[in-house]
Amino acid sequence: MKKRVVSLLMTTAISTSLLTACGNNSAGTDQSGSSNGATEEGAVINIYSWNDEFRTRLEAIYPEVESTSDDGTVTKLKDGTEIHWIINPNQDGVYQQKLDEALLNQSSASVDDKVDIFLSETDYVFKYTDADANVAMPLTDLGIDPDVDLADQYTFTKTTASDQNGVQRGSTWQCCPGLLVYRRDIAKDVFGTDDPVVVGEKVKDWDTLKTTAEELKNNGYYTFASYADTFRLYGNSISAPWVASGETTIKVDSQIMNWINDSKEWLDAGYFDKTVKGQWNDDWNKSMSASSNVFAFLLPAWGIDFTLNPNWDGEEGAWGVTNPPQEYNWGGSYIHAATGTDNPEHIKDIILALTADKDNLIKISRDYLDFTNTVSGMQEAANDDSFSSAFLGGQNPYVYFAPVAENIQIAPLSSYDQGCVELIQNAFSDYFQGNVDYDRAKSNFETAIKERYPDITEIQWAE
Repeated sequence: MKKRVVSLLMTTAISTSLLTACGNNSAGTDQSGSSNGATEEGAVINIYSWNDEFRTRLEAIYPEVESTSDDGTVTKLKDGTEIHWIINPNQDGVYQQKLDEALLNQSSASVDDKVDIFLSETDYVFKYTDADANVAMPLTDLGIDPDVDLADQYTFTKTTASDQNGVQRGSTWQCCPGLLVYRRDIAKDVFGTDDPVVVGEKVKDWDTLKTTAEELKNNGYYTFASYADTFRLYGNSISAPWVASGETTIKVDSQIMNWINDSKEWLDAGYFDKTVKGQWNDDWNKSMSASSNVFAFLLPAWGIDFTLNPNWDGEEGAWGVTNPPQEYNWGGSYIHAATGTDNPEHIKDIILALTADKDNLIKISRDYLDFTNTVSGMQEAANDDSFSSAFLGGQNPYVYFAPVAENIQIAPLSSYDQGCVELIQNAFSDYFQGNVDYDRAKSNFETAIKERYPDITEIQWAE
C-alpha cells in the first residue's frame, strides 16, 4: 500500500523508503507538526499553489498581512513572518510534480524550506488527503474542530477534504455549484421569453432537456457547444470510486457509460456543435461569442466570471442563469497543512480566517465573485439584491447557486480521479469525432490509463 501511495505521489516508480520522508513522523515531528515538540513558529511559511488566486484572497481579508513584494512572491505578516509563494503551473502536471518532490523531501528539508501549506483541486484532492500518504495533517491536529469551527460549511466540501476514514485534512473558501447559463436572445426567439423560471422548466431534467434540445435544433441552435460540457454532471453522480481503496482495478461506472452513449446520441442528433471538440480550446471559446448559435453552458460561478465573460463580445446582460438538469459541482481549491510544518499556529489562523469566518467569505464573494463556503452566508447573498450581476442582466445568480449547493452529493473520490476524468474524455472524443470505433476507444483508454498509473491491473466496464 505504501509503495503504491508513493507511486501515486510521483506518478513514477519510487522506492518505499522515500515514503518516510512524506508520511511518517520519523524525523522527530510530533502530531502538531512542530519539529521535536518545539512550539516556536518558523520565520517562513512556504505555500505551494498553481496561481495567485489563494494569495489574492488571503491579502484581501487576512488582518495579519502587512505588505507584499512587487513581484507577488513574498507576503510579510505583521509579526515579521514571511509567506513565500511557490507557484508552478498546473499544465502538464508541473505543479503536482514540484509539490510531490517537496513533500517527499519534507523531513530532511531545512526549517525554512519545509512545505507549510499546499493547495489541491477537487480532481486530485484525494491523492493528498489519503490517510496512507499522510502528507496533509488532520485539521484536529491543528486544533480545528470541523464539527464546531466549520459547522457552517457545505457538507460535501468537508467530505471532499476528508480521507477514507472520514478525517478532514483540508478546508476551502470555495464552493462550486454549477448552473445552466443561457443566452437570453435565443430563449426569447425559441421560447418567447427569457424568464429563468420558464427556462428552468424546459431544462429541469435530462428527458425534458432532450425535448428542448430538439426544439432548439429546429430553430437553428445548438443546446451546448460540446459533449465535454455535460461530463461533469454525469461524473458527479457515479455510485462508487473509480478505484476502491486498496485495489488496483478501475471500474468505469454506469453513469460514465451513460455519458458516452448520450453524448453520441446528442452529437448525431445535432444538439452539440460537431466543430467544437472538447473544452478549453479556441473553438470552445468562440462558441461563447455573439456570433455563436450555442444556447447554453453548464458552469459554476468561476466559469461565468473567468471563462464566459471574457469570451463574450456582445452587449452586457445577454446571459441568464437557471437550474441545471441535475445538481453538480465543478472545481474547488483546498487548503492543506503539510505534515511536518513548523508553523501550525499560523496555518490554523489562516485556515480559520479564509474558510470559517462568514464576514471574510462574504467579502470574497463581493470582491471576487466566488460562491463561498458558508451556508448561511450564501443564503443571505441569495436574498440580497446587491449581489445582482450586470453581466447576467441584473439577475442575482446566488438565488440559483444556493439551492444547488445545498443538494450536491459529491461522488466517491479516489487517488486516480484526475487521470480517469481526463483520459476517458480524451479516448471517447476520438470516438465521437469518428476517428475510432467504440471498441478502439475503450482499448485506447485502457492503454492510456495503465501508462498513467502503472499499478493498475484491470479495467472493468459497466454494462
